[in-house]
Amino acid sequence: MTDKTPIKMLHDRILVEVDRDAGERKSTGGIVIPATAAMGARRLSWSKVVAVGPQARAIEAGDRVLFDAEDKAEVEVHGETYVVLRERDVHAVAADRLADEATGLYL
Repeated sequence: MTDKTPIKMLHDRILVEVDRDAGERKSTGGIVIPATAAMGARRLSWSKVVAVGPQARAIEAGDRVLFDAEDKAEVEVHGETYVVLRERDVHAVAADRLADEATGLYL
């Protein structure tokens, strides 16, 4: 396998970028919360979709998806870290193409 071998996602698998800015967060009051701070509840993560398998029905490349960061499988491709998910493990999808399906929520 060469460094530039193409990759095709199979079945309902989704490949998402790891958000490098997900470490530190800022509260509404401007306080910086480090990535090492303990949270009372599990925190879900947003990431951009890079590739989707042919059986993924509601998700397309370029969408942003919400998923549980503790239920992830990381993989390194060409020196970049990605996460592999199944479509059923995604809690929400954010995309401009969904504007016609008015949900009342916007990011």
